[in-house]
Amino acid sequence: MKQLEVQIMGQSYLLGCPENGDARMLDAVNRVDMAMCRIRDAGKIKARDRIAVLAALNLAFELPERTAGAAAAAPAAAPAEAAGADSPQLAALLQRLDTALGIDGRLL
Repeated sequence: MKQLEVQIMGQSYLLGCPENGDARMLDAVNRVDMAMCRIRDAGKIKARDRIAVLAALNLAFELPERTAGAAAAAPAAAPAEAAGADSPQLAALLQRLDTALGIDGRLL
């Protein structure tokens, strides 16, 4: 595991980062820094720990929207491909679902 030195809200942090994870880690640091700076710049909260908690809550709240938006923007693929059918259990489950849904074509 490598280490990255980053700055969040003007303070330096040394973070552990998995190999080849630099870009993702720096993107996460940038999102956290922006979220914390927005809260700080609003002027109502000054304590760094409170700002960090609020930023974490905001980012966690936005996460389902980001993942849903990314899924909607992804090109359509076969269900097995979209879910990563390299897992035999997942492929079997998808097959069972296809079979079960195929039996009753009048679900709606």
